[in-house]
Amino acid sequence: MDRGPDSDARRWVLGWRRLVLDAGLLVYPLIVLAQTADRPTAVVALLAFCACYIGAAVAAYELRSGLFWTLTGALTVLFAVVLPIAHENAFYLLAVVVSLAVPRLPRKGMLIVPVAAAATVLVPWAVWDTGPGWAQAAALVFTVLVVVAFAEALRANRALVQARAEVQRLAADAERSRISRDLHDLLGHSLTAITVKSNLARRLAAKGDERAADEIGEVEQLSRQALADVRAAVSGYRDVTLAGELARGRELLRAAGISADLPTAADGPQQELFGWVVREGLTNVVRHSRATSCVVTVSADAVEVRDDGIGAAAADGNGLSGLRDRVAAAGGQMESGPVRPRGWRLRVRVP
Repeated sequence: MDRGPDSDARRWVLGWRRLVLDAGLLVYPLIVLAQTADRPTAVVALLAFCACYIGAAVAAYELRSGLFWTLTGALTVLFAVVLPIAHENAFYLLAVVVSLAVPRLPRKGMLIVPVAAAATVLVPWAVWDTGPGWAQAAALVFTVLVVVAFAEALRANRALVQARAEVQRLAADAERSRISRDLHDLLGHSLTAITVKSNLARRLAAKGDERAADEIGEVEQLSRQALADVRAAVSGYRDVTLAGELARGRELLRAAGISADLPTAADGPQQELFGWVVREGLTNVVRHSRATSCVVTVSADAVEVRDDGIGAAAADGNGLSGLRDRVAAAGGQMESGPVRPRGWRLRVRVP
């Protein structure tokens, strides 16, 4: 069975609270019926009133506005039929009609309440000389206020359920974006390293160099690490550090035949973020730059990756886009672009 936000809202709307309230309003026509049981015309009109009221309540449940207002009009006519017979007690029916109409009218519709209450007080006194209808007026005002308060609570509940559904949707979108970004960053680096080392192993094997076996062993290790990275990205746990990425990056650049000038130690508060910067920057150097050398500089609040390649390091790629999101989330600034006379630079600073 569906238990989503829409189902929750509908169960609340159609639940026992509203059923009790709607059933409670039937007390008023029953009161009038008890007073006019010996008048066949009143009895028929009151039974028709109850039937129209139930139909209007069902139409309100099903959001059938046209049918609802048609039945509400019929209720008003039946109130007018009973009025000359039941006199002041007929105004209990007016309480039902106003309670149905006011919550579904614009805010100005509340002006109907004082007008109806005044009519309830004055008409019996002026027309039948039975005295002001204070009890009926009090019942009308109290009933309308209860129904309006319930309607406001219902609207607030609907808004809350919709907001919860929107939060769930945004959370799901954010999680999908995180997984997409992490898979790109993690696998992009690992697969690039695997490709570079596989090419190196192939060249060494062609020469009969025994180091080919070592390179193949490292490819196996990288493959296992890539699998672990995928699992980490999906589970939300990512163990990325600057020191680890510098060590991996040094080996990646060596395998690609690029001279590496990387620091041997890295301290500071942005270990994970700067690790992502180094990973993405060096992956792009190996993939796109055709560089012969690469320099990484790290300070407490900044990291920079710079090469001497052709200056085309996937400026609009998903990797840099995802990295830009990470940097923005940390309150930092990111710069990337070609440098003169040759090369590409990626720099991130977190004040």
